Amino acid sequence: MISELKILTGKRTDSAHTYLKESYCTRPFKIANVREDRTDPVLRLMMMSSSPGMLDKDHYQLDITVAAGTSLHLQTQAYQRLFSMETGAQQQMTVRLQPRSTFTFLPHPLVPHENATYTAHTDLHLAVDCRLIWSEIITCGRKLNGEVFLFSKLHSITQVYHEEQLLLRDNLLMQPGLMDFEAMGWMEGYTHQATFLFFDTHTNTTLNEITDRLHRYLDTQPALLAGVSRTHGSGVMVRLLGQGGEQLHACLQQLVGLLSS
Repeated sequence: MISELKILTGKRTDSAHTYLKESYCTRPFKIANVREDRTDPVLRLMMMSSSPGMLDKDHYQLDITVAAGTSLHLQTQAYQRLFSMETGAQQQMTVRLQPRSTFTFLPHPLVPHENATYTAHTDLHLAVDCRLIWSEIITCGRKLNGEVFLFSKLHSITQVYHEEQLLLRDNLLMQPGLMDFEAMGWMEGYTHQATFLFFDTHTNTTLNEITDRLHRYLDTQPALLAGVSRTHGSGVMVRLLGQGGEQLHACLQQLVGLLSS
């Protein structure tokens, strides 16, 4: 089943507040405004779903445009379950940041069940003077039920562009039947992983200081294995390994706080 979600933000000339200018969604999606503080200029939306997870042949199409001078913080409702499949499910997400806009997306972890097959394509397009925070958490499956790396295939491709120039292409492929996740260079005993991206196309951004700040915090987290890298252009990428989805999600929220400190 093809399911669509589209979001367009807006900003009135007499206000600094971002508002939801246009939205469209089909089943199972719903969009909720969760901004609690009316003085908060950031539009805070929750992407909700009436489905317990993605089923075989599901195809999610997400299209988000953050208009010039606006700020959007998008969150999810719960863990995204990927049920047992024969053909597979897929998600295509396209985000366009217009000049002087900000977009933050910290979704809940993906939980692939036994025999799940999933492909995700994410394209993130930045204009000048934009700020992007994006993350992804992938679990080993239903760990407490004994399902550890029993899914069939998980393939996630993330691409970041600045004025149509490719800055980053992250190609993550996990096939438990063909790969030894205990081997050096893979999971090495960890069961969950996260990717965290930060891009800032303002001309005065001090990425070296930000990178050092993230390094110092992650050095204080002995339960995690982390690496921080500068990307081409104006970005920082963090890869994390851990033992739980909540553990990684909480760490990513701390990283967001460090970016604004």
